[in-house]
Amino acid sequence: MKKVALSLLLVTTMFSCNSIKNIGSASNIKQAATLLSSLSSNSTVQQISSLFALLDINKDQAISSTEAIGSVAENFNVLDTDSDASLNLTELTGLLALLK
Repeated sequence: MKKVALSLLLVTTMFSCNSIKNIGSASNIKQAATLLSSLSSNSTVQQISSLFALLDINKDQAISSTEAIGSVAENFNVLDTDSDASLNLTELTGLLALLK
């Protein structure tokens, strides 16, 4: 019984550890960077939606300036049309206009 309890404690600790969480977010950032570099004037809203999901690391339905990378970070203030210091999906879709 002690082994089961210790195993559960170890697993719980591992999943709550920030370094374990950061592995997933590092993968998301790499995928986002790849997707971002492939965007063009022919890109679709679906591609922007995928990019949004990858960049929204904390899953709060907004991209903060610390979550933004590449051209999203470079154009953050232009894309943030409501000046709330975060980008929603509609605002991120404005990236398509910047690509034209």
